[in-house]
Amino acid sequence: MLDESRHAHDLLTGRLSLRRPSPDDIDAIHAIHSDPATCLHNPSDALSKREEAAELFRRWDDHWQRFGYGYWTVRRHGSDRPLGFCGTKTMDLNGMSVLNLFYRFETSSWGRGLAGESATAVVEWVTQRVPELPVIARVRPANTASQRVAVRAGLVRAADLDLAGEDGLDWIYAKNLRN
Repeated sequence: MLDESRHAHDLLTGRLSLRRPSPDDIDAIHAIHSDPATCLHNPSDALSKREEAAELFRRWDDHWQRFGYGYWTVRRHGSDRPLGFCGTKTMDLNGMSVLNLFYRFETSSWGRGLAGESATAVVEWVTQRVPELPVIARVRPANTASQRVAVRAGLVRAADLDLAGEDGLDWIYAKNLRN
């Protein structure tokens, strides 16, 4: 069940509640992004200081203010504890405007299908409300868990769009590409 408004701040799945991040989430942003395991495949995303997490939150909040969507904080129903973050941001990929799908979760929640459940809800939501933009995920070739999340969310390999990213080769998974 997903909220019907393009500017909704909450998404609900069978097990999870996704809501727009707030300043209360800065500590969770820092904890998750400062864990070396969560940034193993994307070391440039690693944070070392809480101030960096506050700045990251400000960028996420700015995206919400500009576009009415962005990254959500993911929690289990009835819990106040963030498990991770999932959402999309607008970006340019080889001259094409796209929505980049992002998901990052604390390690204790890995292997339970939570990233896939969140990513599926996010992709469904943005596909319905922002149909003019393709959804892509940039995934490292060695990150098979992230590849499975992208596929579960309805994206397919688009090898012709692969490119060098900040942390190495980005394999591209996509949905709603226009030819």
